[in-house]
Amino acid sequence: MHADTRPTPEPAPPSGSALPVGTGHRPAALLPGLPTGNEHELYEGYRRLREEHPLTYDASVGAWLLSRYRDVATALTDLRFTHGHRPGDAGCAGHLAPVPQALRETVRRTAYVLARRLAGREQVDLVEEFCRWLPAGAIGVRGRTAGRALLAGRCVSQVSVREKALASFLANVLDHPDRLAGLRAEPRLIARAWTESLRHDPPVLVVIRRTAAEVTLSGGTLPAGAAVACLIGSAGRDPERFRDPDRFDMLRGDPGQLTFGLGGCPAVGLAAMEAEYGLRALGEAMPRMRWADGFRPVASGLITRSPKSLLVRPHG
Repeated sequence: MHADTRPTPEPAPPSGSALPVGTGHRPAALLPGLPTGNEHELYEGYRRLREEHPLTYDASVGAWLLSRYRDVATALTDLRFTHGHRPGDAGCAGHLAPVPQALRETVRRTAYVLARRLAGREQVDLVEEFCRWLPAGAIGVRGRTAGRALLAGRCVSQVSVREKALASFLANVLDHPDRLAGLRAEPRLIARAWTESLRHDPPVLVVIRRTAAEVTLSGGTLPAGAAVACLIGSAGRDPERFRDPDRFDMLRGDPGQLTFGLGGCPAVGLAAMEAEYGLRALGEAMPRMRWADGFRPVASGLITRSPKSLLVRPHG
C-alpha cells in the first residue's frame, strides 16, 4: 500500500493570474505553510488554513496546500489531477477482487494467536507486539494462494499504512472503556468505528497530486502542472462536511474518510478485516484490558501519523 507522499519540487509559486483568489501578490513566506507541532497545534493549523487560506503555496514542500474536504476529495478523484492513487481508486483496476478466503483465514488466525500470546503478560505494547505483526501476516500467504488479484498491485505488500491505521483505531477504541465494551456487544458496529477512526486520525495526513489541466477550487484556480498537497488530516476535520468534527463518534450520522477510495481493491477490505479481527481477538483474550498506569496514547508524524506505542495491562 502506497501513499504517494513524496513532494514534487517547484521553484516558486505561479505569479499574476495563476495565483489563487485571495493570495494577491504577497510573498509565499508570509503565508501559512504545512502545520506542525502537537495535536492541538496541528489541527489548529489545519483550521486556520481551511478558514483563511484554503489554497496557498508552501515553498518548503514545493506544492499548493488543499485543506477543505471538498477540494481534497476533488483532487483525489477528479481526472484533472494525475500521479498516484489510494488503494480503492481507479488505479487499482488491475487487481479489483474480494479478499481471498485463504487470506481472510490467515488474518483471523494471526490475530487470535497474537492476542493469546500477549494475554499472559503484565504489560504489553500493542504497537510493537500486535499492530506490526498482524498486517505482516498477509504477506506470507500472498504469494501462495492469493492469486492474480493481489499480485497485480503493490497495495497489499506495503503494510506501513495499515499498521498505522490499526494503531490509531485501537487507540481510539481503548481510550474510552465503554467503546470496547460496546463493540464487543455489537460487533456489527466495528466497521463504523473503523471508518470513523480513518476520518478522525488518518494514517496518512498528506498526499501529493499534480494537476493535468487548469482546475478551479473553492480557494481559487490552479494552473496545469501544479503540484498539490492534499491535507487528508485537515479534510477529515472540516466542519463543512462533518458535524462536531473533532469528536470521535463511531455512531456518526455523517460518516466518511479519505484514506482509502471506494473501489474494490483488496487492500481496502484487508485493512478493515485486520481491524475487525484484531479487535475481536484482543477483546476475547483480554476482556479487562486497559491502559497501563499513567499511559496516554500520543500520535506523532507530519506526513504519516499514528501512536508510537500503546501500553496496556491485559488483565486490568
